[in-house]
Amino acid sequence: MAQFPGYQARKTNLNGVSHSPRFVSQLTKETLALVLAGGRGTRLQHLTQWRAKPAVPFGGQFRIIDFPLSNCVNSGIRRIGVLTQYKAHSLIRHIQKGWGFLRGEFDEFVELLPAQQRIESGWYEGTADAVYQNIDILRSHHPTYVLILAGDHVYKMDYGPMLAQHVEHNAELTIGCIEIPRDSASSFGVMSVDNEHRITHFVEKPAHPEPSPGNRDQSIISMGIYVFNTEFLIDQLIADADKLNSDHDFGRDLIPALIDQYRVYAYPFRDALHCRQAYWRDVGTVDAYWRANMELIEITPELNLYDRQWPIWSYREQTPPAKFVFDDTDRRGMAVDSMVSGGCIISGATIRHSLLFNNVTVDEHSEILDSVILPDVHVGPGSRIRHAVIDKGAFLPEGTIIGENREEDHRRFHVSSSGVILVTPDMLGQALHHAR
Repeated sequence: MAQFPGYQARKTNLNGVSHSPRFVSQLTKETLALVLAGGRGTRLQHLTQWRAKPAVPFGGQFRIIDFPLSNCVNSGIRRIGVLTQYKAHSLIRHIQKGWGFLRGEFDEFVELLPAQQRIESGWYEGTADAVYQNIDILRSHHPTYVLILAGDHVYKMDYGPMLAQHVEHNAELTIGCIEIPRDSASSFGVMSVDNEHRITHFVEKPAHPEPSPGNRDQSIISMGIYVFNTEFLIDQLIADADKLNSDHDFGRDLIPALIDQYRVYAYPFRDALHCRQAYWRDVGTVDAYWRANMELIEITPELNLYDRQWPIWSYREQTPPAKFVFDDTDRRGMAVDSMVSGGCIISGATIRHSLLFNNVTVDEHSEILDSVILPDVHVGPGSRIRHAVIDKGAFLPEGTIIGENREEDHRRFHVSSSGVILVTPDMLGQALHHAR
């Protein structure tokens, strides 16, 4: 992976920048994080029919939003607002259950900021408008810096070095960025940078993305991570709110208007320990979601969920250990090359190269291969599941076959462009219609 021009790796835990811990910790104490978690995520199809994208389960026992929230806490940023809107009940419940451990006595908190008609428009009209509608709350916390995060990406990142670079460059805005294949960049904000990492051009979701310097097969994209000086952010939000032709979106409107007039810099997210680009996944499609979960089953996955130095915090339901029963020749409970979470019972069934969330029951003579099974799923006897994502709470009757007859799968379920089969309770005639 080519590095940006002028980039020199220096020692640090995660991000290639060396700073005094005291200097960085002071910056994080002066920072308020705002997590944008109001989006539906339509590309995830039926997975977001009854929940917001940040609330979608990931990795066996987490929700997607746990990753940016954990990054904040692990980075020393303990003042966090979560902006919610679309079908937020399960997301709100998850945060209330799992993120109440911060201490208000020390001015630590995770605040929920739903769209609540704070101004005339009511609903959040865009990412910038979502923050604009909460300016009074932002001001009440008196932060020096505001860290704005997307609530729907999976990664581990120390935000401290990014804040330090922001201060060192005397920047008004710093944008976290990575390089990805150019033919995939049209779904993101794409930027051009000079030798000092100053952003010279920014376009949201361009049809023809600009190539990265020195590598025409790559493009530099925004991670949806922004550091603003607080007063500068407030001024720009107010100015944008007055523009009648604006979509009030950071990527489409606010950021492109700042490039020529202000000091706007890119922060390349790199893993200095291994001298490569750090792990970051946009799990915004069914294919990407399935693939990112399946990567965790690899022998040495890029995303290390067993890292005690950078834990992913979450609400943990109290479940018993996973259980594998029966050891007959034709009825053996077993899992190979798989991750099986607490509360699961594998009863005379075979699990291969799959990831099972909490409280999944798989009955005898069933086989699951290359699949992601969300919590509380029951797989009836004699079923065969291939290359699938089974949503929470689904009950698969005895003899269910998924992934062997493409025509039948298309008729009953959603089949992605790469052949991943998404199955929800609604598709099975099981209208749960409650927060999941």
